[in-house]
Amino acid sequence: MKYDVVIIGAGIVGCSIAYELAHYKIKVAVIEKENDVADKTTKANSGIIHGGYDPLVHSYMAKYNVMGNKIARHLAKELNVHIKNVGSLVIGKKETDKEKIDELYSRGLKNHAFGIRIIDGKEELHKMEPNLNDEYDYALYCSSCSIISPWEFALALAYSAKVNGVDFYLDSEVKDITKVDNTFTIKAGEKEIEASYVINCAGVHSDDIYKMVLKDKKDLSFTITPVKGEYYLLDKDQGDLVKHVIFQVPSEKGKGVLVAPTVHGNLIVGPDATNAFDKEDTSTSTSGLEYVKESALKAVSKINFSSNIRNFTGIRATIKGYDDFYIEESKEVPHFINFAGIKSPGLTAGIYLGKVCKNMLYSKIKMVEKKNFTNYPLPKYFKELKEYNKEQLIKKNKDYAEVICRCETITKAEIINALHAPIPATTIDGVKRRTNTGMGRCQGGFCGPKIFEIIKNELNLNYDEVYQDRTGSKVVVSKTKEGK
Repeated sequence: MKYDVVIIGAGIVGCSIAYELAHYKIKVAVIEKENDVADKTTKANSGIIHGGYDPLVHSYMAKYNVMGNKIARHLAKELNVHIKNVGSLVIGKKETDKEKIDELYSRGLKNHAFGIRIIDGKEELHKMEPNLNDEYDYALYCSSCSIISPWEFALALAYSAKVNGVDFYLDSEVKDITKVDNTFTIKAGEKEIEASYVINCAGVHSDDIYKMVLKDKKDLSFTITPVKGEYYLLDKDQGDLVKHVIFQVPSEKGKGVLVAPTVHGNLIVGPDATNAFDKEDTSTSTSGLEYVKESALKAVSKINFSSNIRNFTGIRATIKGYDDFYIEESKEVPHFINFAGIKSPGLTAGIYLGKVCKNMLYSKIKMVEKKNFTNYPLPKYFKELKEYNKEQLIKKNKDYAEVICRCETITKAEIINALHAPIPATTIDGVKRRTNTGMGRCQGGFCGPKIFEIIKNELNLNYDEVYQDRTGSKVVVSKTKEGK
């Protein structure tokens, strides 16, 4: 198993790089610690395609944010990823916040952010957002901001990479990397994989991965500090409360708590920002959620938090003392390229970082473009099809007539198809990311057991081999009764 390029990490950045490199006649593999792509930071964020007015001028974050924004909508539509251009508002009070908002506007112009302007006065602002609290009278509007399903985007990029020749090794934690001459040997799970180039996109573990190849650990040029961000996901009765992505004036902690619609019709509120002591800690806290709630109510007091259906936490990879993406080929270890510290606007920029990596490799590896590259769009949800198309599918496969997830109207056929996708779902949450099952009001309370049975039967698993999400997250632990 020898490759020209091995990518470590299958989040949005790793999948984007895999997608770009799949256009060329080189041998590429992706190694991922978890049993699915997009199963860490990529699945647990705000789902925003940012405009590009916030990052510091001349930073990688600014440059690649704007470039990612420019290609996101077109590529998402090609790959059938749910995306919606809604625009964003950074709201404030003219008396106290004008200077900071004007600074963002000025920065946006220097960053070449598209579609930004100042809104001065209550009348226009509250016409755009009737449910904003009355005291807001000044805002920065960005028409190029969109909302998106982040895990869908990563999955679509990964599917297309896979069908065009990229190998994916999931459930394969990297244990060690050695280099002899110009060949890396990567021990991942039970496998040994060789590569001429290694691309490190391991998120919060990118510093741990880099340490493996450094002869002197003192040469480690960045250290990741994990930062937790907690969220509320509210039911669809709150989904129309705001029409845009609503930000308050940012602070030293970042963009702050946002209030936004989601592409699936919910309302998302969050995140806060607190240092995590454990890179795997995705727990929520009473204090964190209370902070998110209080902050959001300062912008939109009409939010009904009793309609909350899910709380979750995402982990962001920040670099201590370095407020930018860390993108470079290692000086100590040639052919080892770090993409580290990809925090917000990492989702937006990540869509473009595949092209950045391709350009870095272009002069180093003989890259001949494939003539037969083909995108692999995600399948459309059955409920979104026209009635005639639904009828035709049911005639071919009666499983389309059986609705398993009532909240989201997802059929048995869609669940089975997800289990046989180019990168197949193997868990209940893996099915969820591909089909939207369990995303409704009951959060899988009704459909969860049925999905469990479909996975068990279709993949021929034992009861204790069906996982909720990560490997080992058993749904059924043991029998409650032995005997006949």
